[in-house]
Amino acid sequence: MKAYNFVLNSDLEVTAAARLEARLRTIAAVRAASIANGRLRLWLNESENAAQALQAVRAVLGRQLQQAAPLKNRRFSLIARTGDLRAVDRTSAPIPAVEDPEQELRSHKRAALGSLAVFAACTLLKKVNPALYAASGLMRGAGVLWMASGLIREGLLQAFREKRPNAETLTLTAVLASVAAGRPESSLTLLALSNFSEMLTAMAAQRACSGIKSLATLNVKDVWVENTDGSEVKVPFESVKPGMTVSFHSGELICVDGEILRGEAAIDEAAITGESAPRAKSSGERVYAGTNIRLGEIAVRVDKVGADTSLSRIVRLVEDAQRRQAPIQSYADRMAGALVPVSFIGAVIVYAATRDLQRVLNMLFIDFSCGLKLSTATAISAAISRAAASGILVKGGSFIERASHIDTVILDKTGTITAGRPRIVGITCSPDISESALLRLTASAEMHSTHPLAAAVLDEVEKRGLSVPPHDDTRTVIARGIEAEIPAFEGCNGGSVLVGSPVFLSERGVALDLKLPKAGPMSTLIYVSLNGSLAGVIEVADPIRHEFKRAVNRLRLRGVEEIVMLTGDSKEAAQVTADALGLDGFKAQVLPEDKADFVMKKQGVSSVLMAGDGINDAPALAYADIGVAMGTGCTDTAMESADVTINSDDPLKLPELIAIGQRTMNLVHQNFTATIAINTAAMMLGALGMISPLTATVVHNASTLGVVLNSGRVLFDKKLR
Repeated sequence: MKAYNFVLNSDLEVTAAARLEARLRTIAAVRAASIANGRLRLWLNESENAAQALQAVRAVLGRQLQQAAPLKNRRFSLIARTGDLRAVDRTSAPIPAVEDPEQELRSHKRAALGSLAVFAACTLLKKVNPALYAASGLMRGAGVLWMASGLIREGLLQAFREKRPNAETLTLTAVLASVAAGRPESSLTLLALSNFSEMLTAMAAQRACSGIKSLATLNVKDVWVENTDGSEVKVPFESVKPGMTVSFHSGELICVDGEILRGEAAIDEAAITGESAPRAKSSGERVYAGTNIRLGEIAVRVDKVGADTSLSRIVRLVEDAQRRQAPIQSYADRMAGALVPVSFIGAVIVYAATRDLQRVLNMLFIDFSCGLKLSTATAISAAISRAAASGILVKGGSFIERASHIDTVILDKTGTITAGRPRIVGITCSPDISESALLRLTASAEMHSTHPLAAAVLDEVEKRGLSVPPHDDTRTVIARGIEAEIPAFEGCNGGSVLVGSPVFLSERGVALDLKLPKAGPMSTLIYVSLNGSLAGVIEVADPIRHEFKRAVNRLRLRGVEEIVMLTGDSKEAAQVTADALGLDGFKAQVLPEDKADFVMKKQGVSSVLMAGDGINDAPALAYADIGVAMGTGCTDTAMESADVTINSDDPLKLPELIAIGQRTMNLVHQNFTATIAINTAAMMLGALGMISPLTATVVHNASTLGVVLNSGRVLFDKKLR
């Protein structure tokens, strides 16, 4: 089955999307269709004629694809050969242009100061020369209209474009009404306070987005580059290219992606993973731009620099996500537009009942749309920034909203629940050899092996500070193990060595006569013989990640009702893991397509989050309401298919994502309630003549600023961790 992803012209209402999905599923080759966030995901059976099916899809979509690339020109790339999902469209959704925030701030500041200056001049003229003040009514009115010309033009254009009144139309009407009533100064206070409020609101919104932008500022001018003769020379950072070797020392900021060639260091990776504790890294491990060396020195071979680094990719991803609207933002925009006529209707009723223009101005100076739209957009942007600061990269605001509704979590086992890196958990030796000698013997035989079990042995030898003796010869026996000739070294006479399964050693005539402790169902045993006698057995296991039990408890605390594990391992191993974590269930020995089908079935009755790390998880991640690629070792395929990427091995990031979603939606609902309640109360007081237009303007702008600042609280909430 092939999966395709198409960009639509616009988001569809839930009912319209459901109807369109149903029509698409009537096409013979279409197995499943899902529309969300302005994108269509489509799964086609490979046995059917794909070209005809795509043509039929295009006919059904009609004008929804007018602004998207033609089907025949769209770029598709292979993302998985394993299982169900074969290809996905790599064409990105168009991102709207964003106004320069600094320019926006300066514009609002100039307008606010200009309005205040003219208001002060008019007030002074009224006191100093009342006659001249009265005679200059037309001039004052013309001046106010000139100052509000940009607002008037924008209000008329938007009203014409949207074919209905909006917030700008309401403000335009208020300005014209105040000038017509001979009180243009009322409009000056409205303009001044509105621009001042917009300026503070823009500053608050900019603060919500500034966290991720600060990551991209490396502030590195020069670096030390090694020459071919081993000497070091300081060069400008701009001249660094992939393939060079760069040295970094204690206290320095790493400004490239690459692999450590030599040296050791404690590295703070908070900018990438969100983890505050430094990690010890040495030769062969990778480092990333934006991380800091707390202690140590390393030489790094440069792989990526500048815009190609992981840090730059994170910044681009988060900035793009902040510009994609969540459904709650679309709802806020629709609600704001629906409430604008309330102010107009209220003004007409008040004028008809009282003939009091001041009360009419009260009604026109208050609107609901600013608070609803600005606070919701700020909350979503702040949530995405807050998640990114913790190493959780969310690809759009819609996934923040979906996270608040998750009630079912499905977890892949290997690499997600477990570390995905086997380690030694037990060693049994014969009486005539020590643990250290057995490990060194095994490491020498497996020195060139890429098998995960060999890596576990080599890691243990390195951790214990043991040296690996040389070998004279090694040979790999397929599906059995390794045989080697190893010369004598300290603590061992050397000789012919066999490393592998018990079947392998039995076939070579080795008696398996050691008394072994009972191995766990998740363990693998490595048998080692020396000169025809069993030397020892090494038990290797892939342990459950530290803190995963705590993560499961926190997920339940966040309202997750069901937590299920999927794995390709045996039923016995899956049962042990599920019991250890207190999971609600598991499914063992599943194939990639089985994972995807399981997720689809769960989606019928639940809101599903799927967490995985490998190519075999890609189909399930694509099907889930939220697909999470989790762990520093997750594959590019998993990250491509996922909606959220967690650049950390800390499982507590999973409940933190849900907590951020829930907290953000709580703040959005608080803002809705506060905006409607405060502005409704102000409109009622204004209609009764109990407040002046100036007070109405202050209340409206103060409430807008208040709810925007309230949205930013998600940035500083420590209870989310």
